[in-house]
Amino acid sequence: MKQIRLSQPSTFTAGCDGVPVSGTLYTDTAVEPSLAENPFNPMSLIAAWQQNRWSNGGSQGLMLASSVNGGTSWTLTTAPFSRCTGGNPGNLGDFARATDPWVTFSPTGFAYALSLSFTGASLAPGSSSAMLVARSADFGVTWQLPHVLIQDGPNPSGAQFFNDKGSITADPLNASFVYAVWDRLSSQTTGPSYLALTADGGSTWQPARSIYDPGPSAQTIGNQIVVLNGGVLLNVFTEIDTAPGGAVSSAVRVIRSIDHGTTWSGPVTIAKLQAVGTSNPANNAPVRDGSGIVSVSATLGAVYVAWQDASFSMGKHDGIALVSSLDGGQTWSTPVQVNADPNVQAFTPTVNVRGDGVVAVTYFDLRNNTAASTSHLYADCWMVISTDGGMSFSEQHLSGSFDLVNAPDSEGLFLGDYQALVSSGSGTPFLPFYAQPALGSVVQTDAFISFPPSPAAAAAALAFPARAAAAGAELTPEAQRRVMARTRLVQAQRLRGR
Repeated sequence: MKQIRLSQPSTFTAGCDGVPVSGTLYTDTAVEPSLAENPFNPMSLIAAWQQNRWSNGGSQGLMLASSVNGGTSWTLTTAPFSRCTGGNPGNLGDFARATDPWVTFSPTGFAYALSLSFTGASLAPGSSSAMLVARSADFGVTWQLPHVLIQDGPNPSGAQFFNDKGSITADPLNASFVYAVWDRLSSQTTGPSYLALTADGGSTWQPARSIYDPGPSAQTIGNQIVVLNGGVLLNVFTEIDTAPGGAVSSAVRVIRSIDHGTTWSGPVTIAKLQAVGTSNPANNAPVRDGSGIVSVSATLGAVYVAWQDASFSMGKHDGIALVSSLDGGQTWSTPVQVNADPNVQAFTPTVNVRGDGVVAVTYFDLRNNTAASTSHLYADCWMVISTDGGMSFSEQHLSGSFDLVNAPDSEGLFLGDYQALVSSGSGTPFLPFYAQPALGSVVQTDAFISFPPSPAAAAAALAFPARAAAAGAELTPEAQRRVMARTRLVQAQRLRGR
């Protein structure tokens, strides 16, 4: 398996964020990668990741990279999303930290990068947060000054808001339209979905607005838009609801638009989300994984959504759930488990479906963590591929075992709330992009792209059927307690660990 490292030793200077130190800075850590492929030229790729993660949220800056040879070599660059990458009051990037990178390509080759940029603690008086988008006209080699989609704060004494977990999608059918979505928190338990869009290829952006409000004791997280036949938009997200007595529950939901995001349908529930999260079996120390959000991918005719879920093991540990829709997101299949080893913790899935209907899912698992230890926690990155619409899968190993203890600790050992996976077209290999800790005993992570064999070449790999949960099975009260505890942790991480 060929692997190429994109991230390099940090060049950020001490104190470049311009504020007193708060938390632990993990220098030379690259986490939470995003990757996009140019539909105009599949050899053209752009990537982004957080560089130098803080323990209490965000990073010193976002790194960007571009490739013109299919990922074999890369040119690193930045955009002024935070002070450490050149942000200042004159270019709208005057923020101490940046996080949640996301990149996309329009059909004509324009590239867009989205950043959550912020200063101060979430919802704290005097803090500020913004969604910034930058555009590139040269395939990601250079980036124009960012546009502010929304900014809340600094407000010393009034209402506080925090913008979180953004994603950006260029319309593959109409290069004029690009959609950015996120949630806007007003408390730990309240946050509607927000949208900003451009209808002129990024020259101007319409004002940000709420497109779905789940209510005063509910919030969305992980909003992501995909575009289907006829220009239908789906916004897929996790909704977390808090009952009057304090009980919390999560569900994967979707809303639809048939007019380029002007109006939206009511929500359709795809499935419950019942994750217990990942932890070290030796001491239950948490791994900060993607248990609160979903991954979504679509061709023009089919949609696939993946997430962590413990229902397959009756609440013992998380597996990787996958569902699909063939009617524009109006109805959905029953969730099936698609990680190859159902007996171990699996986490942070990423799904991608090619134009020919072949589906791939990457994820991490702990199958090779065979000796319980508080000083080590070994994980591997895997990819499973289905050529029959998600009924059966073959497995590929993307990385050797690595020690998660060498990942930064940000409310748990952290490689990112999400990773990345793209494909360039029918019959071509998938390209996984993921964070991986270094060997040895130093806290360091890097962003790697892998070049696995094509699905046809991997056909002889271990094959297994997708597995459904036991009919009528319900989690025990203890398992339900663990699901709620993890959901509360996800809520808290959003404010303390961002």
